[in-house]
Amino acid sequence: MSRNTPAVILAAGSSSRLGQPKALVKYGSETLTARVLRILHQKQCNPVIIVTRQELLIDVAMEANDTTVVVNPDPEAGRTGTLQVGLMALIGDKGRIPKRVLVVPVDRCGWEEKTLDVLLEQDENCSPNPAGHPLLLFDVEAVLAAEPDQPLREIVCFKKVDAPGVHLNIDYPADLELIR
Repeated sequence: MSRNTPAVILAAGSSSRLGQPKALVKYGSETLTARVLRILHQKQCNPVIIVTRQELLIDVAMEANDTTVVVNPDPEAGRTGTLQVGLMALIGDKGRIPKRVLVVPVDRCGWEEKTLDVLLEQDENCSPNPAGHPLLLFDVEAVLAAEPDQPLREIVCFKKVDAPGVHLNIDYPADLELIR
């Protein structure tokens, strides 16, 4: 079911609270970006787009392993704006609006392959309980029509589905102890 399900990895945040780029944080022996890509590729998600900020472009691209990396020119406008940049890149790649997309914030890393197995069997907007991320998005057009600073939860309702994983949000230096 995951074959050809596109994914957008959100990696354009400023990481001001953490003090270092989240996309490049180590999770065990790999960066958060490399971990997400590995799992998405194992599940044959295709294409995968990484959206980052200009100053991280080279470093993120070096982690990307033949994955398209695009820059959000205004990442401070909000996470929805970053998702919109990724969705537009998917449209350019596919030549059409995708029916469904995995939305994967790089800093919400408590999910695993089995989490995706459950999500990808769904036929509506959903998120895993208890991990909370990634999201499976069907309402792509609604997101594209929204303001970049509008929170996604105000645009789309997500059904919670029971799936393996834990809620992890890497925001502060103390959070790094949870993934080492």
